[in-house]
Amino acid sequence: MPRVVRVEATTKLTVDGIVGFVRRPVVPHGTGAKVTCPKEFLGKTVYLVITDKDWSEDTPRGDRA
Repeated sequence: MPRVVRVEATTKLTVDGIVGFVRRPVVPHGTGAKVTCPKEFLGKTVYLVITDKDWSEDTPRGDRA
C-alpha cells in the first residue's frame, strides 16, 4: 500500500539555521518522483518547498541553482 504524504498548504515559511538550499526539478521515478540532492546532505533533515510556478526547461540543469 502506498504511503500517504500530508501536504500542509501555506503561503509563508520561516526556517532558522539554513546552511543552503538546492533548487532542482522534480522528475518522475518509478510510480513517484525524485529531487536530486548533493550526497553531502545524506542523513540531514531536508525541506522540499513546492511552489505554484512551473519548472522552466529553457536553462540547462547545471546552470540552475
